[in-house]
Amino acid sequence: MDEQLTVSVVIPAHNEEGNIRDTVAGLRRVLTREAIPYELVLVNDNSTDGTEGVLEALAAQDAHVTIVRRSPPRGFGRAVRAGLEQAGGDVIVICMADQSDNPEDVARYYRKIGEGYDCVYGSRFIRGSRCSNYPRVKLVANRLVNHMLQLLFWTRFNDLTNSFKAYRSAVIRDIWPLKACHFNITIELSLNALIRDYAIAQVPISWQGRTWGNSNLHLSEMGRRYLSTMLRAWFEKNLILDDLLEEKVACRARTAAMRASLESRVEKLERRLTEVEEEKNGAKGEPLS
Repeated sequence: MDEQLTVSVVIPAHNEEGNIRDTVAGLRRVLTREAIPYELVLVNDNSTDGTEGVLEALAAQDAHVTIVRRSPPRGFGRAVRAGLEQAGGDVIVICMADQSDNPEDVARYYRKIGEGYDCVYGSRFIRGSRCSNYPRVKLVANRLVNHMLQLLFWTRFNDLTNSFKAYRSAVIRDIWPLKACHFNITIELSLNALIRDYAIAQVPISWQGRTWGNSNLHLSEMGRRYLSTMLRAWFEKNLILDDLLEEKVACRARTAAMRASLESRVEKLERRLTEVEEEKNGAKGEPLS
């Protein structure tokens, strides 16, 4: 990796007082061990239990922890969007608060981005992956939806509904604004990056179902939202892809210009500091009259 990228891990949390502490501890342990510069953006999505108190304690223990407090209405997508707006890292990872996602995979995502990829999509359903304690009804629904997405978008990625993915911050800026308010944001993020032809790697991940609390994903409520998000991405891909690609090029140009400007400012500051140091040393060496 030529440059030391920073990573922001966005963690939406609604009534996760029994999970969030261990989730954060696992991430801190892995990211510290791997010497990855990080920030953890913890989004309290209108929790009614003791989640807020746990988040405040975590922030007090670690200056790299930022808390985002959302006002009603709640929604997973709204919480993710709030976290993305706050995230300042070069790489952004969305991680669940319920310990289902493995912190070791965050480090793997980070290294993969460092190889030159724009996004990394974890899959629970390819060789080398591990998936345990997945409720059977949700598993069947997951595989049906993902097979449909693979056919519609003619893609090899087979776990597009999984929120646990990594993106360069420039990709997030390009596909912004996001509109999804609930779990359909998972495919909004995945498909928006996919149809813009970003360089995407797929890696096997380890996933386990929650052991504390209840899932906030309700299949009966999500069907129409997934369908709406999927159709919008499909129409954009087939009707206005040229516009999207032009925006992608423009976004990259803006990012490059911002980086060049920051590098120029840093160089000027370094030169000025050198000049000040030389002036101070010269003044100390002047003989007394």
